[in-house]
Amino acid sequence: MARSKKNNFVAYYLLRKIENLNIKKEKKVIVTWSRASTIVPAMIGHTIAVHNGKEHIPIYITGGMLNHKLGEFVPTGIFERHGKEDNKGHTKDDKKGHTKDDKKGHTKNEKKTNAKNDKKSRRERR
Repeated sequence: MARSKKNNFVAYYLLRKIENLNIKKEKKVIVTWSRASTIVPAMIGHTIAVHNGKEHIPIYITGGMLNHKLGEFVPTGIFERHGKEDNKGHTKDDKKGHTKDDKKGHTKNEKKTNAKNDKKSRRERR
């Protein structure tokens, strides 16, 4: 059994503009918002400015682009990078394994040294 082939969608106004340019043998930039239009052989050699949501990006159509959509060649967003790990909510002491768990803001190690000093001072008092 043969598989059914889907028909390629090309916006009518876009196809009409390209055919008019081919008849006149002109090369002009064609502006379009139709990102869903499929690239057909009549478009080869033309420059089509496709809208990315903010501006029109010109792309030159070559043979390797056949049967692809215009929107595939114009990204809608610019990826800068993922957020840097900034350890939100952590202090510098947390990175060393210390946590601030005292009302006065002492770390665990500070508590231990304070407790040792308190024991020494108690011994000296006796």
